[in-house]
Amino acid sequence: MTASAAIAAGYTLAAGPVRADVIKTDTAGLTAGDAKIKVGDGEMPAYFARPAGVSNPPVILVAMEIFGLHEYVKDVTRRLAKLGAFAVAPDYYFRKGDLTKITDIQQLVPLVNAKPDAELLSDLDATVAWAKSQGGDTSRLGIVGFCRGGRTVWEYAAHNSALKAGAAFYGPPVDPQNPAWPKSPMQLAPEMKAPVIGFYGEADTGIPVSQVEALKAALAENKKTAEFKIYPGAPHGFHADYRASYRKEAAEDAWAQMQAWFKKYGVLS
Repeated sequence: MTASAAIAAGYTLAAGPVRADVIKTDTAGLTAGDAKIKVGDGEMPAYFARPAGVSNPPVILVAMEIFGLHEYVKDVTRRLAKLGAFAVAPDYYFRKGDLTKITDIQQLVPLVNAKPDAELLSDLDATVAWAKSQGGDTSRLGIVGFCRGGRTVWEYAAHNSALKAGAAFYGPPVDPQNPAWPKSPMQLAPEMKAPVIGFYGEADTGIPVSQVEALKAALAENKKTAEFKIYPGAPHGFHADYRASYRKEAAEDAWAQMQAWFKKYGVLS
């Protein structure tokens, strides 16, 4: 896919070249579209998808990568809706502008790193409240996230006692020093309130397997429910079907395991 075609399709140049055979999920049987969610200092854009004509569907939050609310995130939201969920992807970086329009990764990273965890968790709480106001069943609440959004899954699992389950795709267990992020997922191990399944790539150059094993041990020591799957040879971003990092076998296995996890803990029926 050419750069101009990628942008036209709703991707972001900062994420790099887009694979020609990206997964495209239609809206047949779904109600899907854009929404505005009230937060303390304005209105947060979001994308949602839900099964059409179904009352009280379970709610699953989608925590995006650093590249903004682009087409891959929206497609994942539709995939979750096809499983029966009211899936919502909030654009919690909206205060920094539309990240899908930023072409330079060096410009993007400082913007997303400036997002305070307290504000992030508040934005997610507002998203849950909005989903409930739209008829979602927040007693069956789940969250799935990718890359930085995978970290968000761990953070939210330590924050919200109403969360039933989470699925973190290659979310960093350890943070760089950042005053906006008081505790890393590793430091939050004693505070986890929901079972989380973590999916990691053995060949992830940014997240050493040793860090994943340390998080696993910390959660076990604190008697928290968690499972980890480390995919041999898989790089970071192995689920991102629009990028060269995509690994079909690992991505499909993780997606199936995520569904089983959400069924086991009462998010999906």
